[in-house]
Amino acid sequence: MDNRIAEIVLAGPRGFCAGVERAIDIVEQALEVCGPPVYVRREIVHNGYVVDKLRAKGAIFVDELHEVPDAATVIFSAHGVSPAVRQESERRGLRVIDATCPLVTKVHLEAIRYAREGYSIVLIGHEDHDEVIGTLGEAPDRIHVIDSAAEVEALDLPDAEKVAYLTQTTLSVDDTRDVIDALRRKFPKIVGPSRDDICYATQNRQAAVKTVAGDVEVLLVIGAANSSNSIRLVEVSQSTGTRAYLINDIRDVRREWLEGAKRIGVTAGASAPEVLVTEVVEALRNGGATVREVKVGEENVRFALPPELEQMARERGAALPSRPVGRQSI
Repeated sequence: MDNRIAEIVLAGPRGFCAGVERAIDIVEQALEVCGPPVYVRREIVHNGYVVDKLRAKGAIFVDELHEVPDAATVIFSAHGVSPAVRQESERRGLRVIDATCPLVTKVHLEAIRYAREGYSIVLIGHEDHDEVIGTLGEAPDRIHVIDSAAEVEALDLPDAEKVAYLTQTTLSVDDTRDVIDALRRKFPKIVGPSRDDICYATQNRQAAVKTVAGDVEVLLVIGAANSSNSIRLVEVSQSTGTRAYLINDIRDVRREWLEGAKRIGVTAGASAPEVLVTEVVEALRNGGATVREVKVGEENVRFALPPELEQMARERGAALPSRPVGRQSI
């Protein structure tokens, strides 16, 4: 790459979160228990490397359920689905394994509760994101999707005293705070979840980027272009004045980005495996650069596998394959 690079600073935590690890484990274990093919609705997580690896093992990725044969096994992605998708799967007799991240499920349950209590719900997020589409499906007549503070003023809700807000889990903490503040100014009696819906992993990765960005001249963020949390990491770095670039892998790095830079920061979105980080670091180290990791905290969160996967294993007289805790690659 560039022989003048003196130091590579790794942000930590980075890469896979517990929800992503769980989703990948679900697909791999379903393939071992049920045998291929196993169908997956949409990308299990937003990362082409991960999807390609699972496809090579026998997973078939589809956009919609009509592409899945009747009575086949289908896995819902970590981003969640709407009730309409669940109803279609039941009507078709599909064997469903739900890999929805438990933190996303929490948002769905809050949407259902607020709708039942007669609230208008403001969902802060990107309307074309799979997670938001799934949440919106829980109460489409009551949910209003916005993604910026500027959109708050245009909201026209039937009862200004009965308004609730929810958030997409992978947004920028700072951006979401601005929107929530604007909502509170317009709807003083607005209610929200007991604690921020932005997930722990999103917050930790953004905190790490803020710390590292002040110590480097360029930050490389490994993640897919459709990965909301990875895009937010780029924006967080840029907001501090540090140039940042989103890359899928080492092949996307342009030499001109690094010209004159002595210290390069590297991080990865919650859907990106550590193997891609290693490849980038090894390429940057070509000129003898040292590597330093800056950690802002530890992550010990683990989520249980869905009971339907365990049921399928029991039906086949098999035990679920064991997996190392906290693994970082597939």
